Amino acid sequence: MPSFVRSPLFLVLALWGAGLGAAAQFAKIVVIFPELQAHYGETGAVSGYLVSLISVMGMLLGLVAGIMAIQIGVRRLLLSGLYLGAAVSAWQVTLPGFEWMLAGRLLEGASHLAIVVTAPTLIAQLTVQRHQAKALTLWGSYFGVAFAVIALSAPYILEIAGLAGLPAIHAAYMAFFAVLLTFVLPVEDRRGAPPWPSPRDIMRRHMTAYTSPFIAAPALGWLFYTLTFVSMLTILPTMVDPAQRAFVAAALPLASIASSMTIGNVMLSHLKAVSVVIAGFALAIGLVAVFLLTGPGTGLFIALFAALGLVQGASFAAVPQLNASVAGRALSNGGIAQTGNIGNALGTPVMLAITSMDPALGLPALLIACYAAAILVHLAMARSRANAESAPAVQA
Repeated sequence: MPSFVRSPLFLVLALWGAGLGAAAQFAKIVVIFPELQAHYGETGAVSGYLVSLISVMGMLLGLVAGIMAIQIGVRRLLLSGLYLGAAVSAWQVTLPGFEWMLAGRLLEGASHLAIVVTAPTLIAQLTVQRHQAKALTLWGSYFGVAFAVIALSAPYILEIAGLAGLPAIHAAYMAFFAVLLTFVLPVEDRRGAPPWPSPRDIMRRHMTAYTSPFIAAPALGWLFYTLTFVSMLTILPTMVDPAQRAFVAAALPLASIASSMTIGNVMLSHLKAVSVVIAGFALAIGLVAVFLLTGPGTGLFIALFAALGLVQGASFAAVPQLNASVAGRALSNGGIAQTGNIGNALGTPVMLAITSMDPALGLPALLIACYAAAILVHLAMARSRANAESAPAVQA
């Protein structure tokens, strides 16, 4: 096999490709949601579960997935998620009954969780330290890139292949990356793997992870990011001139990706990842303050998402910077998956409720409160890390 296929660059790109497939598990439903509602008939508000059920696994089991990666191996869990995702999408091609489709979405949540916990863990493991930040910044773009690609291609796929077209393409895509990564990822040495934890041990590991300033910091900051990111994608385009809404809806995630891959990478070459995250939140607060004074504006909203792009890439880059072990990184990525799903699930209802009462004041106040809380959490975690590193070692 050519050496390039085994190179870190190729493996990182392949893992990012797997991440695009994981993001597409959301996008393939979201972008054709009205057509799915029409297909399944009078399901009412319950049809929303076609989108949200995939988040349930992440909300409940995000950190458990990190524990599983430690137990069975990061590579094995990733491949299991890819093969399961391919199988579920292949089944969705049949457009099963509504209840069965919901059950499939729950299974797809397990697949999604396995991929988003393990892929960034492997990326950090396979790249040398000087390239980790850039590789994980690329990883952080997976959600926005997948949504943009599917949003652009979905109308043509629907016209040619109908509702079965997207899941069919997705099934083939996931199967391709499952087979590819089966052959190119190095096999892990599982000798000396720890015994399976008991339920009490799992609860203890949750407590340990979320009280560790090293493991928990990226996830806790990520919670405040996700509380606002997807919800703003939903709400902000409705606050501009109707003629500009389509442009704003497309430009916001692209601005985030662009700033993450350019300004974010430059900053990460000179600053610690947590410092870049804090800078992104601080810049966002400044832009929201301008919003509070001037009102909504297309350029202002695009600048706000560009600021949040710094948070996007640097949050993933912080994981290997703060955690030297594969186990610590797996737990930290599991925490990001868990808090991210919680934020995505709660953010839009909360923001809609607040903006319905007082959009001019409520929305900026919520955003400033979230981003200020994120900065305070990161500063508190940094102080805890400094205290832990300066504490004298305890003799056994």
